[in-house]
Amino acid sequence: MRRFFILAFLFSGVFMYAQYGKNCEIRQFKLNAFNPGIEYEMALGVNSTLDIRIAYQAALEPASSKPIEDFDFFPAITVQNRYYHNFNGRERRRRSIYGNSGNYIAPSVAVFSPGDRVVEGRLVDGIHGYGGVVYGVQRSYDSGFSFSVDAGAGYYVGPFKGAIQPVINLSIGWIISEKRWCVGL
Repeated sequence: MRRFFILAFLFSGVFMYAQYGKNCEIRQFKLNAFNPGIEYEMALGVNSTLDIRIAYQAALEPASSKPIEDFDFFPAITVQNRYYHNFNGRERRRRSIYGNSGNYIAPSVAVFSPGDRVVEGRLVDGIHGYGGVVYGVQRSYDSGFSFSVDAGAGYYVGPFKGAIQPVINLSIGWIISEKRWCVGL
């Protein structure tokens, strides 16, 4: 049942009809340096985007008895449906919204594929992941430099007892390709 909900969330953006407004970038590709990988963000609506990140990502080890203290790097796919709630306020204060610079709230799903590993003396294999909600900040600059950080909570599932744990994502990198602004302006 959980797999059904995760798959439904992942593919929900495919079936949405986008109504572009004046706020979101239509699409942008980013290279991440902190979590080596690539990120694609596309507009779904006036203040909403779908962000897909494929990276070698720092994450907590949920199979550990103290997961918050045990971190590692895992290959991961992260999907977020971001709603930027402060674009209009940033424009009124004459602050840039280039590259979707704003604060957002997003349902977030990630799947990690670490392979076989030994955690606290026992063999753990298979994929694991989480589904949750995060609040984040993203800033992009004319030079192409971009960063985002978000935090929240998620329910972790995998070859261990599921539990609610913290979620923190950090992305530092550069915008390498973009389609600025929206259709019809």
